Amino acid sequence: MNNLPQNHHYIDEIKTILQQARQKAYAAVHAEMVWAYWQIGKRIVQEEQHGEQRAQYGQQIIQTLSDELTREFGRGFSKRTLWEIRQFYQEFPDFPNMRTVFAQLSWSHFQRVLKVQNEQARTYYLREAAENGWSVRTLDRNISTLYYDRLLASQQPEIVQAEMLANTQTLQADDVIKNPTVLEFLNLPSSLAYTEAELEKALIDNLQQFLLELGKGFAFVARQQHIRTETSDFYIDLVFYNYILKCFVIVELKTNKLTHQDIGQLDMYVRMYDDLKKQAGDNPTIGLLLCTETDSVVAKYSVLHDNPQLFASKYVHYLPSEAELIREIEQQKRLLQPD
Repeated sequence: MNNLPQNHHYIDEIKTILQQARQKAYAAVHAEMVWAYWQIGKRIVQEEQHGEQRAQYGQQIIQTLSDELTREFGRGFSKRTLWEIRQFYQEFPDFPNMRTVFAQLSWSHFQRVLKVQNEQARTYYLREAAENGWSVRTLDRNISTLYYDRLLASQQPEIVQAEMLANTQTLQADDVIKNPTVLEFLNLPSSLAYTEAELEKALIDNLQQFLLELGKGFAFVARQQHIRTETSDFYIDLVFYNYILKCFVIVELKTNKLTHQDIGQLDMYVRMYDDLKKQAGDNPTIGLLLCTETDSVVAKYSVLHDNPQLFASKYVHYLPSEAELIREIEQQKRLLQPD
């Protein structure tokens, strides 16, 4: 070992070569994917124009196309996705002239800006995302916090820009390997493995229905609910209202080992919800933290403001038990495990 050269710069150079190659692969996959979707959207619109009753005919086209593409190419071509592809062509008819500018952006970037009504804002967000390498999360945050509108309205735009830069996450080459949409587009066997994001989504999908069916008095409120303070933005996994307990129930899922930071975050969410959302006559908000670990599943409950009556006489009777929640999570984890 002592005979090895002390200059290890060549290792950094090799890492750079690999990182650049992966980044090019990332850009190439997404560029071709977006271009294919634009062409599909164009063809759908052209076909719709042949129908006498365009609205009804359009729905029929989307349904038939979804069935055929799913049968031939697998997942990734739901009716909702095809409607978005159709909208993509309609909102960006000149996309062929912009392909080079937006080449590094993923389909997820375009999906997000399709929800922006202002045409100038849509173009602005895409250009900024392309030029500055915004991740989809950063793009979503900037749109949700009206970054474009605030820049136009502000007399000190540099302050708005500084706040945005402090929360910017840039694109990573590894995203192409972990992106379920890309796996579906390339028709790769995504069942061989699942990412943490896929696991979390599947668990939340099923837990939402599970709580509505098993818990008594639940009404669904929101998923990934955006809570904004003066300085930060937060997204709560699931929010319910229990009309028997007369309180909100916040559910947070963690796909790693439970930490004290997770408990602190749930505590903060509950307090924020009580401060921002709870109405007169509502009982204190309940926080439910679910954590999937390698060998076990931990369910933690949080009832703040020292309200033992709520906890003792009502709470345990109208929420699923910890054992029931553990069984549900374990069952969903087994369903996601590759064969």
